[in-house]
Amino acid sequence: MHTYPLRALLFFLPRRAFSAMSTLTLTSVISAVSSKRRLRGVVFDMDGTLTVPVIDFPSMYRAVLGEEEYVRIKLENPSGIDVLHQIEKWSPDKQKRAYEIIAVFEKQGSDRLQIMPGASELCRFLDSRNVRRGLITRNVKESVDLFHNRFGMTFSPALSREFRPYKPDPAPLLHICSNWGVQPDEVMMIGDSLKDDVACGKRAGAFTCLLDETGQYNSPEYHNVGLEPDYFVSSLVEVLSVLEAKFDLTP
Repeated sequence: MHTYPLRALLFFLPRRAFSAMSTLTLTSVISAVSSKRRLRGVVFDMDGTLTVPVIDFPSMYRAVLGEEEYVRIKLENPSGIDVLHQIEKWSPDKQKRAYEIIAVFEKQGSDRLQIMPGASELCRFLDSRNVRRGLITRNVKESVDLFHNRFGMTFSPALSREFRPYKPDPAPLLHICSNWGVQPDEVMMIGDSLKDDVACGKRAGAFTCLLDETGQYNSPEYHNVGLEPDYFVSSLVEVLSVLEAKFDLTP
């Protein structure tokens, strides 16, 4: 499909169309076209976004933190627990044990890895428009490599937990923008976590899209967390419609 600039589109309109078109209508057309923001790259979360959520995070947090500490931290952080941040405060021996527990849960998730419905179609669409694709995850590089190899999809750069600081710090997203040679406001961050993905995108100055398949973020506990994504979707299929309707995807 060819994309023409606004001037060219107006040129092809017949003369009688101009005479019948009111100033208000013409202004509305121009405004609608020019209001689209340029998008040059999309950065995805992996677990629960590009892949079907299979890791039981509450059980993992309980195993790492202990039941009492889990309940306490959960009450203080209704939008979600940042278990990696908690672990960083511990002694080296305690950290080692915690990462061993996390590795067991992540390995179980890798064994059941499934591509998220709509992911392949969305990536093909982005490729057809020459929109770059990147990935940021708090999972390990081994899991990212497995994802790439199993599904034949490559995201570059693909930053895993080994990149510090990790989400929700904006550093990984800013690193990708720098690598691509684009501005953060020309990029969208898509993920299923308000506290990690949306926070990372917002802090970097990027557009944000929250994937909420189950409607969990409609719960009152998330209403006053101070994080509001630019777009809500319940599936990756909806993302394609958002991109076409709201953004200029020309190279």
